[in-house]
Amino acid sequence: MATIDPSNAAQQALFDKLGISTSTGKTTNAKLGNSNLGQDEFLKLMTTQLQNQDPFAPMDNGDFIAQMAQFSSVTGIREISTGITALSDEMKKLRVATASNLLGHSVLVPGNIARPDSNGEINGVIDLPAASSTTRVSFSDAETGEYLYQLDLGSQPSGLVGFSWTDIPPETLAKRHAIQVDVAVDIGKGQENLQPSVFARVLAASAAGTRSDDMMLDVQDYGEIATSDITKFR
Repeated sequence: MATIDPSNAAQQALFDKLGISTSTGKTTNAKLGNSNLGQDEFLKLMTTQLQNQDPFAPMDNGDFIAQMAQFSSVTGIREISTGITALSDEMKKLRVATASNLLGHSVLVPGNIARPDSNGEINGVIDLPAASSTTRVSFSDAETGEYLYQLDLGSQPSGLVGFSWTDIPPETLAKRHAIQVDVAVDIGKGQENLQPSVFARVLAASAAGTRSDDMMLDVQDYGEIATSDITKFR
């Protein structure tokens, strides 16, 4: 005579009472039409499980508490995940608003092409790797190559050194040409050229870009630059 495993029989009876089919080897919630076990379904399952216990081997309190704790943990993680997603959406909206506020302003970008700002000035920064005995900044017309002006900053310590051309002649401003900025320094190895960083105007901002979490700025003469690469603006 065949014997029936009491634990399997009790489990099958429990599934049958809840309307859960196990004919394919996988449990599916037939009544609810949903493969996800929600809080109500979990509590119903637990209640039915308690009602159908083997009287000779009742469920241990520790097992019951462990199951409740496990379900609470899963529920809590799901709520945290939902909250993080909502927070990420709000942060994206905030980044869009912040980037939009940069329109019309200037951001510091590595490069040697500059244009006079609304005040008729060109501003930039030199990053000196070591102290320089000679520091010169030359300006020329980027379209014609015509020499325009030179700043002699003399000796400078290592680090960031700012420069400005504030008295640009009206005739130069009237041409509205891009200005090429060249930096020559002597840090103990003879005269050498360094690439400066200049302030360039922000033309537009968008959420589209190669980095999903970055806002992109359309910077005049430099194209799209991620906001995370911007260190200073004015």
